Amino acid sequence: SSHFGVSGARLCHLGSQPCDPVTEAMKKKATVSISRRKARKAYFTAPSHIRRKLMSSQLSKELRTKYNVRSVPIRRDDEVMIVRGHYKDREGKVIQVYRKKWCIHIERVTRDKANGQTVPFPIHPSKVVITKLKVDKDRKALLDRKNREKLKGKHSDKDASA
Repeated sequence: SSHFGVSGARLCHLGSQPCDPVTEAMKKKATVSISRRKARKAYFTAPSHIRRKLMSSQLSKELRTKYNVRSVPIRRDDEVMIVRGHYKDREGKVIQVYRKKWCIHIERVTRDKANGQTVPFPIHPSKVVITKLKVDKDRKALLDRKNREKLKGKHSDKDASA
């Protein structure tokens, strides 16, 4: 299909109305699509190592001020508080991060099946807040990298006085 309309004017990325140079200039990289269809396909077919990052949760107010980091990928043994849905305000430890199903399982957040069996209730990581982090050397390195206080190229007060 052509990018030009009947009048010869270049059409916008949507293909219906004539191209507006202002909105066309808003797209920064030619290699990155702004198509909803492609974005959804990329999200739902993402491999496990990318799903880890997509399955991030916000940190609680205390942790946010302590580490100067807003969110981190969730992992097993983190302690979380559910902030949305039927189980709102429940706290517990993450027992499983189920990347294939885009959910996490939390201790004591279960439901009973018709046959009496109890199963963990799946919760999306965006609907929880991390209240206690399990910090090992890799997590510590990640928090140091994401620390927003240490802005690149900026000098702190200590550097200025020296």
